[in-house]
Amino acid sequence: MSNQNRHRPLGPPGGVDRTVSTPPAPAAAASDEDGWAGPVAGLARLVDGLRRDLNPLIALPERVDELASLVAGLADALAASTARRHAAPAPSWLLAPTDTQNAAELLDALAGWLGAVFLRYPDGAAALPDCWCWHPDIVEELVWLMHAWSAAYQGPAASVGLAGDWHDRQRPGVVRRIRGAAGSCSRENHQTRPGRPPLATGAPTVPAAAELTVIAGWWAVDRDYPAPEPASAGASGPTAQEGARP
Repeated sequence: MSNQNRHRPLGPPGGVDRTVSTPPAPAAAASDEDGWAGPVAGLARLVDGLRRDLNPLIALPERVDELASLVAGLADALAASTARRHAAPAPSWLLAPTDTQNAAELLDALAGWLGAVFLRYPDGAAALPDCWCWHPDIVEELVWLMHAWSAAYQGPAASVGLAGDWHDRQRPGVVRRIRGAAGSCSRENHQTRPGRPPLATGAPTVPAAAELTVIAGWWAVDRDYPAPEPASAGASGPTAQEGARP
């Protein structure tokens, strides 16, 4: 055997290479920390987004309470306004029914209120004459003032504001008008005495009542022309002269 053949490596039979190759080493496995980094970061982002979405809702209970309080206040204001619109009107002494019992009940209620409320104020007690019930205008003033007091203190819409208005404006106004109308009057002034005419407390006479028909006709048809002249004082009947058209 030649030296050339002795040093030649033996190959596999049939020319097939039977040499076992070593597989490449696998890449180093990622650490546990690197493997969880993606999911944890995603979860953190999700939690942060939820936190931002929930932050505006944290104060929601307080806002709901504020809204409920506001709605309740509006409901009370609406109820008070409705009560004022549907409040019963004050009765009128000047237009009271021609019924003795009705008039007596009205005066009895007024007298009780005067003693309990109105006369507690010194200026009211000083202004009210002892002949007040002989003055229909004074009775009328006191009747509506009594009902204004009741609405301010006892009615369905009673409030501090109404009470303040009663004290600041309504009561002083009535006291001022009573003092001006009958501040110096007395019971003696209503008694008949020789040489002195009685005070006129009955139904007043409307001036020019007999000429209203003439005035109505002029205003309805000829208001752009001069008015008819009034009749002479003391004349009776519709004697006004028609105004002359140009």
